[in-house]
Amino acid sequence: MTSLAGDLASCHDDDGACDEAKSATPLSPVTTPETEAPAIEAASESGGDDEFDAISELFDDTTSVTSSIYAHTYERGRRYQSFKNGRYPIPNDDFEQNREDMKHAMLMELTDGKLFYAPIGENPQKILDIGTGTGIDLTPIQPLWVPPNVEFVVDDCEKDWLTGDVDLAHFRFMAMILRDIPGVLGHAYKSLRPGGWIELQELHGHPCCDDGTMGRDDQFKQLYDLAGQAYQKFGMSTALPAQLKPLLLDAGFQNIHCKVMKVPIGTWAKDKTMRLIGLYQKTAVGDFIPTLAGRPFEALGMSQVEAQVTLAFARKALDDANVHRYFNYYFWYAQKPVLGRTTV
Repeated sequence: MTSLAGDLASCHDDDGACDEAKSATPLSPVTTPETEAPAIEAASESGGDDEFDAISELFDDTTSVTSSIYAHTYERGRRYQSFKNGRYPIPNDDFEQNREDMKHAMLMELTDGKLFYAPIGENPQKILDIGTGTGIDLTPIQPLWVPPNVEFVVDDCEKDWLTGDVDLAHFRFMAMILRDIPGVLGHAYKSLRPGGWIELQELHGHPCCDDGTMGRDDQFKQLYDLAGQAYQKFGMSTALPAQLKPLLLDAGFQNIHCKVMKVPIGTWAKDKTMRLIGLYQKTAVGDFIPTLAGRPFEALGMSQVEAQVTLAFARKALDDANVHRYFNYYFWYAQKPVLGRTTV
């Protein structure tokens, strides 16, 4: 979508994390983003994963609905959605839904309970959450009971949106999987009222390390490098979350903000809250790793034997608390210009 406003947008880089986005383009190789987010202080001794009560018990009760319209396929004991010929390579079964719920709990700890950062005011009238919850945009798995002012819609967000006057268009963990992110941002722009906001909360799928404990040959890092290559086969980019500024500009947005937060992978952090967040992240990653042996690694032409060996080495590396890995989480929010007003 061509820019609807010929103005410049300022990137209020809360953590210095927008530099990479200034020149990067979608589907570029995975790179470590330049950020000034403070390093996570490591504990002198790791308390281990058993420091906290087993968190898996918190995510064993889900409610979903079935639909004869949206069929599912089953591969290697996991259930996948069939929307758009199953182009989404990650399962959608109860196990995956629980993992997504765990990620939500992790982000609530990380952000002190903030669902969004966009300053939408005290009385928003319409909020649009794209890919809400565990992904009911692809599959009809919304809860049976919802508040009366909430409506679930199963549709393709890459097609035209049939809504307008939106105060906030909210995305989480969506940028990487969208094939036409410029088109989706254009739809969001058109749906917003003047002065409305868009927010994207995204994981940069590249393990990082600040203290040199993760070597170049780290098996966990190599696994995510392979995952990035595999997802490109599906038109997805694990690097895109760090590269959204030029796309937001092209869609016409201004007043662009970018906040980056580091999330430890494991319980190696000194701060207890960060250890809990790290346990959530490690558990979510551990539950995610087996899915790579399915459609993603098949797209790379890997045999099941080769895939399982790769996963086994990565799991072993994941359990090494002496390696202080983390992921960067990007929180982008930007505004549709108010008529007759430009922010530089």
